[in-house]
Amino acid sequence: METETKERVIAPKKTQKLRLLSGMRPTGRLHLGNYAGALQNWVHLQHEYDAFFMVADWHAMTALYEDMSELPDNTRQVMIDFIAAGLDPERATLFVQSHIKEHAELALLLGMFTPVPWLERTPSYKEAVVDNQDKHLETLGFLGYPVLQAADIVIYKANVVPVGEDQVPHLEMCRELVRRVNFLYGNLFPEPQPILSQTPRLLGNDGRKMSKSYDNCIYLSDGAKLVEKKVARMVTDPARVRRYDLGHPEVCSVFDYHKHFNKREEPQIAEGCRAGTLGCVDCKKRLAAVLNEMLEPMRAKRAELEAKPKRVERVMADGAERAREAATKTMAQVRQAMRLP
Repeated sequence: METETKERVIAPKKTQKLRLLSGMRPTGRLHLGNYAGALQNWVHLQHEYDAFFMVADWHAMTALYEDMSELPDNTRQVMIDFIAAGLDPERATLFVQSHIKEHAELALLLGMFTPVPWLERTPSYKEAVVDNQDKHLETLGFLGYPVLQAADIVIYKANVVPVGEDQVPHLEMCRELVRRVNFLYGNLFPEPQPILSQTPRLLGNDGRKMSKSYDNCIYLSDGAKLVEKKVARMVTDPARVRRYDLGHPEVCSVFDYHKHFNKREEPQIAEGCRAGTLGCVDCKKRLAAVLNEMLEPMRAKRAELEAKPKRVERVMADGAERAREAATKTMAQVRQAMRLP
């Protein structure tokens, strides 16, 4: 049971499809936060755009460089989640970032004229260094994350990029780099425009921010019983102690899931909660049923892909071939414009 995410596209109208680029870091299997915040919307967008979706393994290295033993399997698992959730390799280009070496070359060239203060003022950089002091993130790779991200986008001459509000500063830096490149070397790249989508407020089942490191996520690959168990542990309205107490759905994380994944029953659930006629246990059981109904086709598709690993390898190889063709063409134009041999 899917619900469409409202979106606002800021882009010029054209008769042919605009090109779109987005990606996710392979830090583990994808969870409902990844699905609701991006992947669910990508499934719709692939029908409207010439879409490129990548597993951003080089970006994952910026925080996982001390132990990358799980990176290859995580990369494969995220690609499986992409396909199981509804991304179609025949309709969109699905690829792994490190398979296209041209990303690194363009990032190097863009870095030659990226002012360091631009990178240091990025809000996510400052926050990550403070929040992850045990991971030693004060590295050139992490500081230059936005430059590599810009290279990911412009190497495909992407017209649009789906982003949440928190990612807008990164995209604006990319646009500033594009303007600088175009001023210095001619009109090489289009300025990528944002597809702004409202990211739903979904907390983990312990009431904290949903995070794989907190182990508080419901994964797209979780079995039905495990989903029921995780939903049963979810934090609800703290003021509601007894079954018939009047509830406040606006402060309940379970209701936030209903608002996104269960639009049809949302009004009745809110009414029952406020009136004290719907208990938290019954509310959670209904949510678990809705989530399992939505996840079951994904689990079936995932099982099929796990049983045929060569199919996943073929999807990544075919996607890399298509992505490399576009990236190679762009880099030839960049080298010519920059007078590189």
